[in-house]
Amino acid sequence: MLIIGICGASGSGKSTLAKALASRLEKPCVYIKQDSYYKDHPDMSYEERCLINYDEPEIFEHDVLREDLLKLRNGQAITAKEYDYTQHRRCDPGVLIEPADVVLLEGIHVFYDEQVRDLLDFKIYVQVDPDVCLLRRVKRDLRDRGRTIESVYRQYLETVKPMYEKYIRNYVEHADLIVARGGKNARIVDILAHYINSGMIEEAKD
Repeated sequence: MLIIGICGASGSGKSTLAKALASRLEKPCVYIKQDSYYKDHPDMSYEERCLINYDEPEIFEHDVLREDLLKLRNGQAITAKEYDYTQHRRCDPGVLIEPADVVLLEGIHVFYDEQVRDLLDFKIYVQVDPDVCLLRRVKRDLRDRGRTIESVYRQYLETVKPMYEKYIRNYVEHADLIVARGGKNARIVDILAHYINSGMIEEAKD
């Protein structure tokens, strides 16, 4: 099994890259979002959950993610995780994810936890101008997550930008490959797909 981690700022195009790559692979593939592993806070009110910093690394269940990756690598199915951004609650669908030849894992803090990072066979960092990331985030949050422009603006200034400066921008040091222009870099997708389909990345890993 080949586990590929895709990291980068919010709005950099990680999901776009992962989905484009998955569509080009000739091997069975599993796509996992780190966002699905947000910690749940059932005892908090909605208003309290809105005040949580969702951009800091410890908001994720890194240990659960690590266990799931290990299970997949050992040929075991895992229970799919999901997160409801409109309510800030976990909403796991209760379905199983079967092991596959390739696992694509993407998220803003995929490279944060050392034990998760050590499970990644190939690490990609998506590097995009922060202004572009902000515009993409605004569009996504208004369209898909029921946010207001004021809430997106406030969250960006209070948590997104500070966490990017403190953590995410530095994850580039762990990358095997830096992808410019985000997930719509078709040439990179073609090259990566070729290397994965041909087994060249797995050969380099060994």
